[in-house]
Amino acid sequence: MFDWWENIVSYLIYNQMQLSQDSHFAQALHFFVYDTIKIYILLVTIIFVVSLFRTYFAVEKVRAYLQGKHKLVGHVSAAFFGMLTPFCSCSAIPLFLGFLQARIPLGITFSYLISAPLSDAVVIALLFSLFGWKITLMYIASALLIAIIAGLVIGKMNLEKEILINVPPSSCCSNETQSVTFNSRLNEAWGETKLIFKKIYLYVILGISIGAFIHGYVPSETIVKYAGGDAWYGPIMGVIMGMPMYSSAAGMIPLVEVLTQKGMLLGTALSFMMAVVALSLPEAMILKKVMSLKLIGIFFGIVGTAILIVGYVFNAIL
Repeated sequence: MFDWWENIVSYLIYNQMQLSQDSHFAQALHFFVYDTIKIYILLVTIIFVVSLFRTYFAVEKVRAYLQGKHKLVGHVSAAFFGMLTPFCSCSAIPLFLGFLQARIPLGITFSYLISAPLSDAVVIALLFSLFGWKITLMYIASALLIAIIAGLVIGKMNLEKEILINVPPSSCCSNETQSVTFNSRLNEAWGETKLIFKKIYLYVILGISIGAFIHGYVPSETIVKYAGGDAWYGPIMGVIMGMPMYSSAAGMIPLVEVLTQKGMLLGTALSFMMAVVALSLPEAMILKKVMSLKLIGIFFGIVGTAILIVGYVFNAIL
């Protein structure tokens, strides 16, 4: 899809700038320029399409829909709804509280909280641009399963008493419908796309910059030595190293590409990324104001275990 752009970048760097293809700097520069523009194009396109799609759905209606359904349907719906909300783990918390306010079962709210940072439009765009549609579909399926199963498990444990704040029931339930023109939806979607892009474009540059440095300068042997290569403990190390950190998927997925190029197994790299994105220290600090340490520990333990399993599965089949 982006061969035309790769040819342009190669021509500019190797022909016009006359840099050697064996140069570490040239390889790093090529990676940075090519991946930055490619990812930006896909991000803007996919976020705009998803944002336009979301203009047809009101959050209040989604809450009302989830309230009246079977629990399994609720978990599945909440997980898929998480894909439509372009939030990181911390940004998803306000809507998580909105679900609690709507008296939606706790497990279903967790299905949303887990799904939102793991499988939003940004993640899908980046994975597709870097790894292709097969791995992207496998990842989406894994993220949704994690969100659904973890939510079901938490819901079965009757942990509502572990919510520390008093969340009054929502009193805003308007049944009025408003006619909105398609042009208005386009403008709203474009406005949201620009807003999201402004929030993440620096993360993309940072992630790709680090990835470009690793791609051009860090020997493969170094990555394999410390990442474990195909060692059995690789995914465990990925999850342990990822949980204390915080970043958006926009900053992490370019690193996943480079780490896999340098010898890290894809499952290990994805375990690391998913732990950073879905189980971050800042998220835990914010959640500490909402729920008990016991519930936070259960949440992190269940999701961390699920991420670990996904890492081993990916390593086994790819």
